[in-house]
Amino acid sequence: MLHLGPALSVDEPLSSEALAKLAGIRHALRLVDPYGGGPASDPANDSDIAAAWAIASKASNRRVDETTLHTAGAASAGLDALLAARASGHEPHHAASERLAEEIRLGLEDVSRRMRLA
Repeated sequence: MLHLGPALSVDEPLSSEALAKLAGIRHALRLVDPYGGGPASDPANDSDIAAAWAIASKASNRRVDETTLHTAGAASAGLDALLAARASGHEPHHAASERLAEEIRLGLEDVSRRMRLA
């Protein structure tokens, strides 16, 4: 199984590990959509996320954490499936890669929306 980074901790300020998990999800998007995808890590955006995390309630942070973990898990499972197909000698269908890229984008948008609402 592909691992996209450590779990986020809702008991501490947003750490470089949490930002690394978000960067890992962005990287997964670029893996399945190299020409259209994935917002690059933006230090200004990452510091906005860290600032929002610091002032949000623990419940809000927990929801963001759960959404991030769900998105990372889905990205990992999708990439594992594409890699398994390739390992068995089959080229993954282009539509499967497109669908995975779209799901990752939606997950990143959900994380971002939850951070703004926190």
